[in-house]
Amino acid sequence: MKQFLFLITLIPTLIFSQDLRWKTIDLKVNTSCRGLSAVDDSVAWISGTNGWVGLTHDGGNSWNLSQAKDFEKMDFRSLYAFNASTAIVANAGSPANILITHDGGQHWQVTYTNQDSDAFFDGIDFWNDKEGIIYGDPLHGKLCLLSTHDGGLHWQELPEESRPVLSQGEASFAASGTAIRCVDRNKIIIATGGKVSALLISEDKGIHWTRMPAPIILGAQGTGIFSVAVKKNNLIIVGGNYLVDTLATDHVFYSKNGGKQWLSPGMPTRGYRE
Repeated sequence: MKQFLFLITLIPTLIFSQDLRWKTIDLKVNTSCRGLSAVDDSVAWISGTNGWVGLTHDGGNSWNLSQAKDFEKMDFRSLYAFNASTAIVANAGSPANILITHDGGQHWQVTYTNQDSDAFFDGIDFWNDKEGIIYGDPLHGKLCLLSTHDGGLHWQELPEESRPVLSQGEASFAASGTAIRCVDRNKIIIATGGKVSALLISEDKGIHWTRMPAPIILGAQGTGIFSVAVKKNNLIIVGGNYLVDTLATDHVFYSKNGGKQWLSPGMPTRGYRE
């Protein structure tokens, strides 16, 4: 890919009286971005292939991009930003690395490395400025889970007995970190996907887990839940099959009671979504 075109929505002052419009931003670098973390209306970060990380201070109208030194071949699909100075990225694939910056991406510090050939990070989220969790595809049959208590400076693997067992063909997707949600003070929701897909829920920061089935399309390597949104007892899940982007209707569902009952929208989106 010669260039990556980044699209942003320009929200008019009178949103109900004007149409939304798209503006194309040419980043002028050779990267494909999957990581995205918005801090507020002005500050946001993106990350992608070839070790590129981007930062905007003006709502996406202009971007400062830089490559993480010594990581120019890495694909940073997982990203979490605290502010305009501090952010965390993790690459997809092995060796799996977690890096942190405190100066807007000018310098990066490696805070964790896993050399396992199956290591593959999928997303990061935090409850607050100190406590967070990162997860990835299964290692030896169990979900990869690490936690931090100092804002990402150090990471500890959760005990093996605390990590959920995944089914054959079940993993997750690195969809801009939107398949993991840290909710309230202690709750985690992680969406798995693949031939088997479900919501994994912990009420105690990853010590104990329950599995919640979902009615989303399943059965193939590229199917399942790609993103989950949470607000109190309201849940929204989206996905489909990224390998076959059809006009399916079983890829978007919502729940008003914490997942006890799932409903489909009257007008679903057109095909695969994340």
